[in-house]
Amino acid sequence: MNGLYDEFRVAVHSVWTRRWLVLAVAWGICILGWLGIASIPNRYDSRARLLVDVNQILPDDAQGGSFGGRQQIDQIRETLTSARNLEKVATTTGLIPAGAGEREKAGAVAMLQKNIKILPQQDNIFEITSSVGIGSLSDADNAKLASGVLDSLITVFRDDQLRGGRVDAREGLKFLDSQIADREKSLREIEARRAAFEAQNIGLIPGGAGSPAQRVDAARAELSQIETQLVAAQAALAAANGQLASTPATVPGAGGVGGGVARQQLAGAQNELASMRARGLTDAHPDVIALKSQIASLKAQADREGNGGGGGMQNPAYSSLAAMRAERQATVSALSARKAQLTGDIARITSQQIQNPGIAAEYDRINGEYTAQKAQYDKLLAQREQVRLRGDVQTETDAIRIELLDPPSKPTSPAAPNRPLFLTLVLLAGIGGGIGAAFGLAQVRTSYATAAKLERASGLPVIGSITEVVTPDRHVERRKRLVWLAGGGAALVGLYALLLVAEFVQRGMVA
Repeated sequence: MNGLYDEFRVAVHSVWTRRWLVLAVAWGICILGWLGIASIPNRYDSRARLLVDVNQILPDDAQGGSFGGRQQIDQIRETLTSARNLEKVATTTGLIPAGAGEREKAGAVAMLQKNIKILPQQDNIFEITSSVGIGSLSDADNAKLASGVLDSLITVFRDDQLRGGRVDAREGLKFLDSQIADREKSLREIEARRAAFEAQNIGLIPGGAGSPAQRVDAARAELSQIETQLVAAQAALAAANGQLASTPATVPGAGGVGGGVARQQLAGAQNELASMRARGLTDAHPDVIALKSQIASLKAQADREGNGGGGGMQNPAYSSLAAMRAERQATVSALSARKAQLTGDIARITSQQIQNPGIAAEYDRINGEYTAQKAQYDKLLAQREQVRLRGDVQTETDAIRIELLDPPSKPTSPAAPNRPLFLTLVLLAGIGGGIGAAFGLAQVRTSYATAAKLERASGLPVIGSITEVVTPDRHVERRKRLVWLAGGGAALVGLYALLLVAEFVQRGMVA
């Protein structure tokens, strides 16, 4: 423990014997450090909070692409500090002098982009901070410029957004009109090519809308429906024939119609049977079998009428069933005719595709090109209507509402650098540097402050030591130098205090 204490005393003695070196180094470090701090311009920060709300009158699908509410907020966030807006801000605040070149403009814009920060607090609330610290300007001018930059930025942004929506709508309509005109011209050219191709290959290309493959698919789909309907109609006709066969044509009663009714019905049934056979129906067909059964019944009635087998009146139920059967027969005939027509169309188109594959492929290609162009044309028309509606909304109302929640603050004290802290750190660094220099010099230039240290270093016994005798004149001289040393140290501390006072006075002048 005594050894450590002795080492501490030796170190303090070595520093004290070089106290003027400590003072000189401290002055040098402090002067250089304080000059460096003085060369750093004060930076002043101004803050503002901005609310940007989209007046979304139209639904999202009518806003059109990048004009939707959420996407528009993102676009506003990105364009708030665009180069175009910042150039206007720099011109308004005087950062770009009159007649400045492109290089000076680019430098001012880059400085603003670096010193303007935007922090989104919510989806549509932004905190904007501008930092200004230009060495050629005074502190008051820097503080005023910091809030002026935000004022100008918000004004430019508000005007740009209010005008930009209408300008974007007009530009969008102009672009869409040109695209629609190009698509319309292309459609006319394709229609002319298709008409010329059809004229050159007349008879090889069936009429109708769509390509041959599309018409075949449509015919097959319709044929499937016709076949289903035909089966149902034939079943209904067979049921009507069965009911008619089991229903008597006349009922007995006085005042009935005279003879000849059964013969007339028999003649009609025989004519109908001949018509069925003409259409190709065989005797095994259910309709033919039912009709033959009806003819046999009518023959028996006709024979009874011829033999005077009593009179009777016509059966109303029989007449109603006969009319129903006639209607269903007409339906079956129409469906059979349509089925035969569709079958013939499919066979004809397929045959033409097989015989002329190149013509069919070219015709399909022309039709496909027309379909694609028509789809694009219709899509552009729909987009143009959406843009027109959006432009009307922005003309009649404010599509974007910009509200200043907190106006730009007026900075009264610099945000950076923290001069009082830096001045104090430089003072401490100067004192520590002086002490370190003295201690380091003592280590280089070896001396022995005590006899024990000399004995340890030499390895020889030290017999004794002689104490320094200070004369009165020497004592006075030492006191004078000590006063000078204290004055130098006090001057250093006084300069530090003076710099602190000047810093606070300068801040008060800015406020």
